[in-house]
Amino acid sequence: MINYKHLHYFWVVANEGSIARASESLHLTPQTISGQISVLEENLGEALFNRVGRSLELTETGRLALSYADEIFSLGGELEQMLHNLPDHRPHVFKVGVADVVPKSIAYRLLAPSLKLPQAVRIVCRENGIDSLLADLALHKLDLVISDGPIPHNVNVRSYNHQLGECGISFFAVPEIAEPLIENFPHSLTGAALLLPSEITVVQARLLKWFDKHRIYPQIVGEFDDSALMKAFGQAGTGIFIAPTPIAAEVEKQYGVVVIGATDEVREQFYAISVERKITHPAVAAITETAREWLFREAPVLPSPATNRKNK
Repeated sequence: MINYKHLHYFWVVANEGSIARASESLHLTPQTISGQISVLEENLGEALFNRVGRSLELTETGRLALSYADEIFSLGGELEQMLHNLPDHRPHVFKVGVADVVPKSIAYRLLAPSLKLPQAVRIVCRENGIDSLLADLALHKLDLVISDGPIPHNVNVRSYNHQLGECGISFFAVPEIAEPLIENFPHSLTGAALLLPSEITVVQARLLKWFDKHRIYPQIVGEFDDSALMKAFGQAGTGIFIAPTPIAAEVEKQYGVVVIGATDEVREQFYAISVERKITHPAVAAITETAREWLFREAPVLPSPATNRKNK
């Protein structure tokens, strides 16, 4: 790779016409400049100057290199001028990755506080699998990653977990499916068509364990990486689906479904993952503070499985 400091010395010498005048312009000794240009020529494998008496003349390679150097340092000057003339109140770019298993409504409510800061913020959202997002975080392509769990144990990325909150889950279906199941929830779910988040989500294993604990045996008819697609199938009457309890009212309104019941035994957790151990980014601080106000909520008070068994 070209050393741009050496290229700059060459560019000044070519424009000044001699090493002596270039040394005055750069405030360096002629020996230093001559030595650096020799290193550049050695790296390029080509001579850039021919010595004619006490003067220097560009070789063919030198003239070609000078045309590129003119463009490079001209662009550098334009960049410097542009940065100096930027408005003082330009938006701060906040780059955030959202794991594709995080419900869109949750992601929006988590990120919305970043747009209400006194300083203008332009948010750039990327959605992908958690491994890809953490790789981008490690390369500083992202400021933050929103996930449904902490950093996976098999991912070797220097980053830190900041738990945003946790909540129970609710079960939803279109009214004609939901209404017969409400009274004896959750045992009424046995035999019912169920749409599940896929195995890449953290909540699936917790939900299956809860079913096994209470001897509930639904008929699983679909598994989905994308929670929005799962809800679309539920909206079409394909089966029952789950969503975090804090957004239950939004889900009912958006998809035309009703809540069958809820449980606080199965918890959804949400994390902000950053390269900072201590949060200093103002947008990240706004997200974490607001999330903790509404995500740490208990599910609605509903009969527990044990209570339902006693009443049967």
